[in-house]
Amino acid sequence: METWTFLTNHGHVLLCIAADPEIRMKEVADRVGITERSAQRIVADLLTEGYLTLTKVGRRNAYEVHPELPLRHPVERENQVGVLLKLLGKKQRTK
Repeated sequence: METWTFLTNHGHVLLCIAADPEIRMKEVADRVGITERSAQRIVADLLTEGYLTLTKVGRRNAYEVHPELPLRHPVERENQVGVLLKLLGKKQRTK
């Protein structure tokens, strides 16, 4: 595996969820290369900061990404999450 990447694990998790709003945390963890617990912590961060909204669908979770919110780092803050998703070719699916 590479020693560094251009995106953080938070960015990778967000991309996974944008591509599949009903994705399971185990699948997210496997795709990103982190533990399931780490994926859960990242999702909790994204929920707390308003980048995701959680809806229960039976026993499953469905997430909605809020593409209108700004990226967090001062260097990127002038851009919205939706720009990142579009740039990386991830079409946001709705629930």
